[in-house]
Amino acid sequence: MGEISNNMSVPFIKTLPQESIDYFEILGKSESLVIRSGMVTLTPGKDVGWHSTKQYEELLIVLEGAGKLLAKGHPDLEIARGQIAYNPPQTEHNVVNTGTKPLRYIYVVACTQ
Repeated sequence: MGEISNNMSVPFIKTLPQESIDYFEILGKSESLVIRSGMVTLTPGKDVGWHSTKQYEELLIVLEGAGKLLAKGHPDLEIARGQIAYNPPQTEHNVVNTGTKPLRYIYVVACTQ
């Protein structure tokens, strides 16, 4: 079971990796008109690095573990399995694993252009 199709005009399925890898692209430019997404795994104490999704919104879906969403100019937010986090456009942010187990999450960015 894996990728069935990458044609934007038909539905398709992609299987997420079961093993713990640092990064896995879920949807890229060749698979979606406006959605970019991936799965990130951070080991305890690691972070994804400060970045911005520029004019686009971002949704984080926490699959396992615990950590913090840091956003410049805003209070730190604790995140954990079963929660979602939202980053508004023009927000420089970082995700840090503050737990003792891997932090695994999916990000979805709505790239309208």
